[in-house]
Amino acid sequence: MSLFRLLFLLFLLVPVVEIYFLITVGSVIGAWPTVLLVIATAVIGAFLVRQQGISTLFRFQHQLRATRTEYPYQDRLESEAAAITVIEGILILVSGILLLTPGFLTDAVGFICLVPPWRLRLIRRFFRHNLPGGGSVYTVSRTSGGRIIEGNFRREDPED
Repeated sequence: MSLFRLLFLLFLLVPVVEIYFLITVGSVIGAWPTVLLVIATAVIGAFLVRQQGISTLFRFQHQLRATRTEYPYQDRLESEAAAITVIEGILILVSGILLLTPGFLTDAVGFICLVPPWRLRLIRRFFRHNLPGGGSVYTVSRTSGGRIIEGNFRREDPED
């Protein structure tokens, strides 16, 4: 299925499902409690998004400082951790948008994206299924098309 068709179906089906859930919950608990529940999930979600977002930002800044002060290409795992932290930040942003959207389905998906173990599980599953490395954030490949010349070298300083 193409990306356009998938997005079209999402933009068509999600509002229909949300309206169905709002009507169903409203008929069970009443209209005003349903409205208050939607507002409460938005407020709680905004608070959690702010808290998780700040935590992720501080973690990313710490990772950048640690990588920059030592050898810049120190370890592949550190760069993968930084990439995962960036993707966590993107998921937190998406969850904030979903939580501010009125409805119970988007709130449920938004809260799932906010819980750190579930968020990391979503990121790992995405990498496992969508990247050629099968779970690695970065893959390195090297072609051996060049000519190799064996020998010794000596570094000479211009001051000598």
